[in-house]
Amino acid sequence: MIDIASYSFSGRRAIIRVDFNVPLDKQTLAITDDTRIRGALPTIQKVLADGGAAILMSHLGRPNGQPQERYSLRHVLPALERLLGQQVLFAPSCVGSETLQLAQGLKPGQVLLLENLRFHEEEEGKPYSLGEQASDEQRKAAKAALKVRQQQFVDALATLADCYVNDAFGTAHRAHASTAIIADRFKGNCMFGFLINNELRAMDHVLHSAQRPAIAIMGGAKVSDKIQIIENLLDRVDTLVIGGGMTYTFVKAQGGRIGSSLCEDDKLDLARQLLRKAHDKGVRVMLPTDAVNADSFSAEAQTCISSIDQTPDGWMGLDIGPATAERFAQAISQAQTILWNGPMGVFEMEPFAHGTTAIARAVAQATAHGAFSLVGGGDSVAAVNRNNLGHSISYVSTGGGAMLEYMEGKALPGIEAIRG
Repeated sequence: MIDIASYSFSGRRAIIRVDFNVPLDKQTLAITDDTRIRGALPTIQKVLADGGAAILMSHLGRPNGQPQERYSLRHVLPALERLLGQQVLFAPSCVGSETLQLAQGLKPGQVLLLENLRFHEEEEGKPYSLGEQASDEQRKAAKAALKVRQQQFVDALATLADCYVNDAFGTAHRAHASTAIIADRFKGNCMFGFLINNELRAMDHVLHSAQRPAIAIMGGAKVSDKIQIIENLLDRVDTLVIGGGMTYTFVKAQGGRIGSSLCEDDKLDLARQLLRKAHDKGVRVMLPTDAVNADSFSAEAQTCISSIDQTPDGWMGLDIGPATAERFAQAISQAQTILWNGPMGVFEMEPFAHGTTAIARAVAQATAHGAFSLVGGGDSVAAVNRNNLGHSISYVSTGGGAMLEYMEGKALPGIEAIRG
């Protein structure tokens, strides 16, 4: 497998799959967080420094195979040019004769940004234009025709460049044209960018060479979303901390009162099985002992604190309580390896963000004392960034779903296409 650090891009056009799926202001369509663009800079700068030209391709939003102005990557240009410190050319389509002409005319040191890949059904391989009333035969025919067009789409993208770099970890779990299929067109000239290499290095460290004791902090709403990662981690950690809405499925499974809290009633047996597996493997499972409850799902709701298994009727738990936050922080402080995915409560509402913030600070403090920490997942990363702790974490992952699937032990199409 080619290492980008030792590859020479001199005189070459590199087509780079980046993840510029950035948040935009609904009114002005200006970028509100440029983290993902900054994450791609080292790879782009390596190509330019070598004397190559960079062709950047990405998706933005979910336009479902149709051009839509609010999802145009043209909105990314100002931030990209500011961060790169140079002009960036823009192709109004990711394929076609005009795009090919722009790509072939690139000089060393120049950058070309292609329009949104998902303006074409061929990128995801989904026949969005097919009506809901279509028959099975029509669907089968449409998918077959789309598969042919997808190969043509990949060929058109590949014609633009001499080598391929995948640096979009956030989409590596998708078998899309630009993340997996295109790699076959560049055998001997395809590689990961610095961002993906860093992601894989951090995750492989946790999975395969973690210093003990190791702790995994799992939050979020549903047990069903985290079953596989929990099971895969039971052989790799000493302590499993559980928070967020999925707490209450475990609490109810053990006979606790949960009021109106979120619960997956069809997963109660599964929760008990996971607890038994952890016990059999000698893994300490830490559930919250107290919670901040609300009388409605609202930032303006009345609140109270109760034991986790004594939630008042009509109330719902929306955050871990102060005693739990202190207890979890103490456990984190004793770990040498820390994995955190998922919030401890309804983090987007300020009254219920304290538990998640406490975990973010505890992880940062443990890291400062020598622990290795890996944080991934939207709200977990948001908590780290909101408290200006990004520099205090060993690695903050850019891929929510991709990170989860990799940590579950699944093969990611965008990774396998290059690793082989």
